[in-house]
Amino acid sequence: MRTIKGPGIFLAQFMDDAAPFNSLENCCKWATKLGFKGVQIPTWDTRCMDLKKAAESKTYADELKGIVKAAGLEITELSTHLQGQLVAVNPALSDQFDGFAPVEFKGNYQARTEWAIQQLKYAAKASRNLGLNAHATFSGALMWHTVYPWPQRKPNQVEETFKELAKRWNPILDAFEEAGVDLCYEIHPGEDLHDGITFEKFLKATGNHKRVNILYDPSHLLLQQINYLDYIDIYHEYIKMFHVKDAEFNPTGRSGVYGGYQEWINRPGRFRSLGDGQVNFKSIFSKLAQYDFSGWAVLEWECCLKNQLDGAKEGAEFISKNIIKVSERSFDDFAK
Repeated sequence: MRTIKGPGIFLAQFMDDAAPFNSLENCCKWATKLGFKGVQIPTWDTRCMDLKKAAESKTYADELKGIVKAAGLEITELSTHLQGQLVAVNPALSDQFDGFAPVEFKGNYQARTEWAIQQLKYAAKASRNLGLNAHATFSGALMWHTVYPWPQRKPNQVEETFKELAKRWNPILDAFEEAGVDLCYEIHPGEDLHDGITFEKFLKATGNHKRVNILYDPSHLLLQQINYLDYIDIYHEYIKMFHVKDAEFNPTGRSGVYGGYQEWINRPGRFRSLGDGQVNFKSIFSKLAQYDFSGWAVLEWECCLKNQLDGAKEGAEFISKNIIKVSERSFDDFAK
C-alpha cells in the first residue's frame, strides 16, 4: 500500500481575469497558501499554458514546471475535458459545443473534430515533456440523447456507436501509448462513458487498449444512484485519477435523477462543497489505499451554494484530513 498524494486542486473552475486567478503563477501562490500540494491544469485556458508549445518544446514545459515548483507545488495532471468532448459530438447537438473550440471552427463540424483530436495528441506529448503519467479528459457523446430507451434504439445502434467512438479515440490512445501516459476518462453523465457498463463497452471496442483508464469522481456516480464504493472494487485497476467532489441526492415527489430541466439549485441531485454533501469519503479513501492507488486526490470545486474561496480553503483541509498515511507494519507484528 502507499499513501495517496495530495491535496491537489483542479484550476478550471477558478481561472479568471482578476488576480489571483489570472495566471498560473498567481494561482499557484494562492493554492500554496491554502495548503495544496499540487495543481491540475486545464490545457484550454491560455492563462495557464500553451498546450501546443508544451508539446513541442521541452524548454517551455520545464518553464511551466519551474513556475509551479517555485510556489512549492507539483503539476498533478493536465486536463483536456473540453477538447475531449469535441472528439465525439452528435451532430444534432453540435451548435451547443461550438464555444469549446476556437472561433474559426464555429459551424465546421469536421474541422472542429480534427482540431480536438490534434489537441489530445498534443496533450500526450505535453504530459510526457512534463514528466506526468496520467491525463484527464471526457469521451464525448454520440448517443447520450438515447440514454432513456424510448423511442427504441435501432438494432445494433449501441455496438455501432461504440465502434465509431473507438475509431476516433484509438489514434489518440496510440499517441498516449507512445508517450507512456494513461488516458483517464472522467465517468460523467452527458458522456458516452458515464457508468461501468459503458466504460466496459468502450474498452472492448478499443481492443482493450492498455491506455484506457478512469478518472474516478464519486459525485457523478452518486447522482446516477450507482454504488460508488462497489465501483472501486470492480474497476480499481483502471482508476488512475481521482476528483474529490461532493454531492447530494434528495428525490421528491416531483423530481428525481433527471431533474426536471431545473437549474442546479433546485435539482434533487446537486454538487456540493466537500463535507457538505452525502459522499462517504472515509470509505473511498480507505478503499483507494487498500487497492494501492498511486495518484493524487484532487479537489474539483463545484457547488450551487458555497462560494469558491471558502470551498477551496475547506477542501484543502478536508482532503488532508481524509488522506490515510498507510501503515508500514502490521498491527499484529508484536505477536511474531
